[in-house]
Amino acid sequence: MDRNTLEEIKAHLMQTNEQYQDLMRQHHEFDALVEALENKAVLTAEEEVEEHRLKKHKLQLKDQMELMVKEHSLQPSAS
Repeated sequence: MDRNTLEEIKAHLMQTNEQYQDLMRQHHEFDALVEALENKAVLTAEEEVEEHRLKKHKLQLKDQMELMVKEHSLQPSAS
């Protein structure tokens, strides 16, 4: 599937699917938290663990969103 089609499906899901919207919102929130930690000069041990946890959760959210895109692309009614 080409990049334009993927982007169209993502845009469609963002407009029509509350679950996808929620996953995207959560992903952006975790991204901001990770960025804040990465901008620190030195992390405590707890912050390093938290950074790892956040990155792992972000990846899980991304995987869920990609699965939704894939499932949508397989539907006969998909544009």
